[in-house]
Parts: sequence; C-alpha cells; structure tokens
Amino acid sequence: MARKSQITLLIYWLFFSVNSAAVNIELKDSDGQPFAGAVVEIFHPDFKLPVAPTGDQQPAEMQQINRQFKPLILIVPQNSQVLFPNSDSVKHHVYSFSKAKRFQLRLYKDQIPDPITFDKEGVVAIGCNIHDWMSGYIYVAKSRYVKQTNTNGVATFDLPEGDYTYRIWHPRFHQKDSDQVSQLSVSSGNAASPVIFQLSKSLYPEITQDADEFSDYD
Repeated sequence: MARKSQITLLIYWLFFSVNSAAVNIELKDSDGQPFAGAVVEIFHPDFKLPVAPTGDQQPAEMQQINRQFKPLILIVPQNSQVLFPNSDSVKHHVYSFSKAKRFQLRLYKDQIPDPITFDKEGVVAIGCNIHDWMSGYIYVAKSRYVKQTNTNGVATFDLPEGDYTYRIWHPRFHQKDSDQVSQLSVSSGNAASPVIFQLSKSLYPEITQDADEFSDYD
C-alpha cells in the first residue's frame, strides 16, 4: 500500500513538472515606466504555508548600516526568525507597531538581541526610535512563490498550469494599488506572454534615509 502511494506521488510530481510555464509579471508605474523592487506574491487555494525554518537554519537579517536599514525590504516566509544586527557606531532602538508584528528592541549597539519570530503574514514596517528617518519593511509571505521585480520591473515564476491570484506591493504604492488582487491563468501556451500590471495611481515620493548628524545617541 505504501509503495502505491509513493508511485502516485511521483506521477503527480511529473505531471506538474511537465505541465508548467515560465510566467513573467511585468510591473509599470502610472506613466508606463518599469518599476523595480516591488514584491510579487502568487497564491493558490492548494498552496500550503512555507515550511518553517528548522533549528539548523540561520535567521534572516535586517542590518543597520550607516543609520539605515539594509535591505529596505526583506522578504521572509511566515514563521521565520529575523535578527537585527547593529553595525553602526551609535545605538539604535528598533520597533514596529504593525498589525502583523509588534515589537521593540531597546537601545543596543554591540550585542545582537535575540531573533524575532514573524508568525503572521503581512507587511511589518520597521523604525528606529532614536533616528526617525530610518525605515525598513519586512514582507512576511504566506506563499512560497514570492519575488521582487528586477531592474526591468519583471518577476519571473515557473508555475504549474492552473488559475492563480497575485498581489504586488511596495511602500511607495497608494493603498488602492497595494490592496488589489489580480487573476492569473497559467498554461504552456502563454509561457512567452508577459502579464503586465500597471499602477493606477502615481507613486509616493522616493524613500530617503538621509542621516541627521545631530541625532546620535552614543
């Protein structure tokens, strides 16, 4: 009986491997220009949650360098742990009031605090209570199919044939564009046709993290 189950599973895997397509999702701003760095997450009712990292895997990191969070956007699977190392010569007080995760790491510099577990999907906006220009974002993904658009505004996925939904997010989007869920149908015949998503509203201004030399806390 066990052998039969293994054979069935193998046939199922081969079916989805053969019947898959490379899908390009191309993002354009309201002026029709490519937009890089946006998060694209693809959903399907049969998708299971990403597997939580095991004890042997290193936590992800949101660095603090030159009084900026690096990277600006960090994508992690749901239930991941994240460290917040401080590589600056001044102390930082990292916090978030976001619905997906509320936390604070009080003033620290040399010693890295314990990792934070991000167990709810969604966007977690990160700030520093001392340097209020500092901003970063942790995108906690429910799906394993999640990427950022490249310099040409494109995110490429290899997907089994089927019907999906997808969402595109960036902190510079207006809420209407961030909340929009779009439909995606995948078949081997549309492998070469990009899916073009154009923003309906203009972008918020560029996110700047210019340091204020008078806002140190040693």
